[in-house]
Amino acid sequence: MRQTVRRIGVLSLGKVMGSIYAVIGLIVGAIFTVVALLGSVIGSIASDSGEPLLGVLLGIGAIVIFPIFYGLIAFLMGMLIAAVYNFAARFTGGLEVELA
Repeated sequence: MRQTVRRIGVLSLGKVMGSIYAVIGLIVGAIFTVVALLGSVIGSIASDSGEPLLGVLLGIGAIVIFPIFYGLIAFLMGMLIAAVYNFAARFTGGLEVELA
């Protein structure tokens, strides 16, 4: 059965994309945190003048900032993409999908 998507809810797509990318940001932030903490430990072992506190703060900050940043940017981009799609669908008739 073929259906045509003629319009996408702007806020709806923004919320979905924002939540998906917030989870991705959490994963990337966790990876960044591990790398920053390892770098901080290695740096403090290698030299006495290294400041390990900076690496720890960057690592902990990344796990908070990355999900917020990724989620906010994806939310805004999702709304923009939905608005552009809705504009284009008026002229092209929309996206045809086949549902089972």
